[in-house]
Amino acid sequence: MKVIDGGVTAAIGFEAAGAQAGIKYQGRKDMALIYSRKPCKAAGVFTSNIVKAAPVLWDKEVVTHSPYAQAVVINAGIANACTGRQGYECCSNTAKTAADCLGISKDAVLVASTGVIGMQLPQDKLDAGVKKLAELKSDSMEAGLIAAQSIMTTDTVPKQAAVSFEIGTKTVTIGGMCKGSGMIHPNMCTMLCFITSDIAISKELMQEALSENVKDTFNMVSVDGDTSTNDTLIVLANGMAENPEITTKNEDYYKFVEALDYINTTLAKKIAGDGEGATALFETKVINAVNKEDAKKLAKSVICSNLTKAAIFGHDANCGRILCALGYAGVDFDPDKIELRLENDENSILVYKDGAMTEYDEDEAAKALASKEVRALVDMKMGAASACAWGCDLTYDYVKINADYRS
Repeated sequence: MKVIDGGVTAAIGFEAAGAQAGIKYQGRKDMALIYSRKPCKAAGVFTSNIVKAAPVLWDKEVVTHSPYAQAVVINAGIANACTGRQGYECCSNTAKTAADCLGISKDAVLVASTGVIGMQLPQDKLDAGVKKLAELKSDSMEAGLIAAQSIMTTDTVPKQAAVSFEIGTKTVTIGGMCKGSGMIHPNMCTMLCFITSDIAISKELMQEALSENVKDTFNMVSVDGDTSTNDTLIVLANGMAENPEITTKNEDYYKFVEALDYINTTLAKKIAGDGEGATALFETKVINAVNKEDAKKLAKSVICSNLTKAAIFGHDANCGRILCALGYAGVDFDPDKIELRLENDENSILVYKDGAMTEYDEDEAAKALASKEVRALVDMKMGAASACAWGCDLTYDYVKINADYRS
């Protein structure tokens, strides 16, 4: 597998665009399009929130019942959530406009929205934006980047990833883009993410691979504990790499799973590190747990702890907060046996062992916690299972951003 530049336009046959529609934001692009020159197999996973946005309901229908998908239209600024029948009709109307502009079936158009909940989308601006996007679409790397920039809300950076790998004599590519900064607590998953590939694979196997992989990637991210109404992760595969179609769990299937895992893990960490107001990506890795489920519960409990997140922001090696979060994770363990380290890419500092804090250097620990990427490594000494979870520090700016988000 080779990591390459680009995002949703990296794979053969995919085009993208971004445009300014003036839906809520002024002076910036706020709509994006992804288009495949050939029909695609589609897989998707969506929010577990009972209050589901209209685009989630629309996309679930397309993924489940349409024979193929060929385009995605995304808007930023207004979420089209809690908008009733009018919101769903907006999805239908937008899909029809895109279908007419692109010369494809309405049932092959997915839609996605992100932004303020409860507001109705202006259909006239959406339709005008779709027409712009259809004219601007391109398969260039720049077009993919513009699309990634156009779906941002409180994100500070666009988020992309791409890889290629070989299946027989064919080169297969997977690329993706996502957005997410606040209202991040996946189950599945708290953000918008779109992955494109030129691989030939059955719809059933692609869906299975996606549904399994999000459990260890996007579902292990949390910024603020709030599961969004709009969570959507779509994978489109158009088969244009012309590899023999993957219909069984053979070696080629597991190559695809490995590549998908890299894309999802990379994008998940980009979301965590760009949490609203964040200054650091905070990873918790639990090793030597009894089983994978316990390891996941423990790791996620730590990155969800507001007291721990605040300590990371303050560069305070307060391991008591981490131990507290481990203790209420719902997993039985002996606190006197575990070891805890605080790490960055250069240093690993043992701060807790044999039931007590160690005599570590506070200044060295503070330096480690001042990095852009910080890790808590927890050795449970009980088994062989491990898991990672990703979050970020909790800063003053998180409150500032969310105190007046609607304005």
